[in-house]
Amino acid sequence: MNRVKRQLAPYFLVLPGGLWLLLFFAIPMIAMLSLSLQQGDVVYGYQQTFHWQNYTDAIDGYHTQLIRSLIYAAVGTILLIALAFPVAYWIAFYGGRRKPTYLFLLLLPFFVSFVIRTLAWEFILSDQGIVLGTLKNLHLLPENFHVLATGVAVIAGIAYNYLPFTALPLYVALERMDPRVLEAAGDLYASKRTSFVRVTLPLAIPGIFAAFLLTFVPAVGDFVNAQILGGTSNTMIGTVIQTEYLVNNNYPTASALSTILLVIMLVGIFLYGKLLGSRTIEEYI
Repeated sequence: MNRVKRQLAPYFLVLPGGLWLLLFFAIPMIAMLSLSLQQGDVVYGYQQTFHWQNYTDAIDGYHTQLIRSLIYAAVGTILLIALAFPVAYWIAFYGGRRKPTYLFLLLLPFFVSFVIRTLAWEFILSDQGIVLGTLKNLHLLPENFHVLATGVAVIAGIAYNYLPFTALPLYVALERMDPRVLEAAGDLYASKRTSFVRVTLPLAIPGIFAAFLLTFVPAVGDFVNAQILGGTSNTMIGTVIQTEYLVNNNYPTASALSTILLVIMLVGIFLYGKLLGSRTIEEYI
């Protein structure tokens, strides 16, 4: 009897998490995949017809928004890595005993609601806001210059709102480096620049890939930044999916777009696993 309990113990431990994933991930995913192949409307209901045309119609109708989302997310993620890497590097190597304090300060703004932070960013980037308004008053910018309702504003919002997703994996990767390796590079007469390029940066590549993946995936599906900062001419695919679901009640098209986006993300994760190994992402989250 005790032997049976010992054998079943691991399964009982994984049961709560397994049920959670089943109820809130697996079942919704199956429902979304099923709905993406259905036909009908809200009045008469939807029926499963395995209508694959939904996918081609979704791509034909919204490929511009899909490509725009990938570009905005990629540019925002690369910009974030360039901004977050020096911060993570300084905290990891020069933070000393105050590393937890610096990390807390890095995360502190993100205790505020995502929407409120984006609205604050809209205020900062407004035509007569604290930044542009001051520069215009100093005659450093023309009066008709604006940032809102442009792709730059959307990318800036993404770079601001997803900073922790980038900084924390980079910090973990840098903090785990053995300082003796860097000391050995100095003992071999390597300059600080050479030591960084030949030692620090290669060892940080898994963390950079993890930061890119963890930032890029949610940024592609983001709709708050595009809706508040981008205007009607910079719509991203997340806004389209939200509109199709909640406004147009076109559930099959919205599900098809969600599935296409999911497949793109899975391809990226698969490539990540092939390049760096499936355990790497677990080590840097």
